[in-house]
Amino acid sequence: MKILKADKFFTEEEKEKIKETTRYVESKTIGEVAVMVVDNSDRYIESEIIGGMLLGSLVALGLSVLYFNSSLWFYVPLSFLLFLPFRFLFKKLPVFKTAFTGKKRMAEAVRLSAVRAFYEKGLYKTKRNTGVLFFISLLERKVWVLADKGIYEKIEQETLNKFAKIVSHGIGEKHACEALCAAIKESGELLAEHFPITPGDTDELANDVMTD
Repeated sequence: MKILKADKFFTEEEKEKIKETTRYVESKTIGEVAVMVVDNSDRYIESEIIGGMLLGSLVALGLSVLYFNSSLWFYVPLSFLLFLPFRFLFKKLPVFKTAFTGKKRMAEAVRLSAVRAFYEKGLYKTKRNTGVLFFISLLERKVWVLADKGIYEKIEQETLNKFAKIVSHGIGEKHACEALCAAIKESGELLAEHFPITPGDTDELANDVMTD
């Protein structure tokens, strides 16, 4: 199973296309658009533990039945012994964790990670509070679009969620770059309508795709 990495998710050509699209959109609005891609939004330690326990127990049961006449004296210590290597496996291959993590849990993790990134990357520092973040979390295969308070005065989260769905669909169809650029352009049109460019406006945020 292929493990996606944030820094390799978009090619250099695609990153440049996204950068140019962002620059074009920002030439028509005081809104500031940023894009961030991360490997995952949470470690999901509880899934490591559950997965390690379950697989360790199943393998221990199989070995006990095949070689130790289903003896509990072998099954119980084997379960504990195998827990650690299987948990380590889940830690090294995070994609397996999704089988033991609920959709709501992952969705909330992505939302919180997007909020954290919004502040850590300084998107809240724009003069008119008009920052917009397109946040892509690869492990969960989820996209969250988050905006500053200035944007929310005119545009609701439900509208931003529509842009997130455009990107999510594109990722599923293996056209992530095209979908992201389309969503940025569409959101840019809406931003330009409510927050048109003004004389003296400057580009306050970097247009490069952020990965950490």
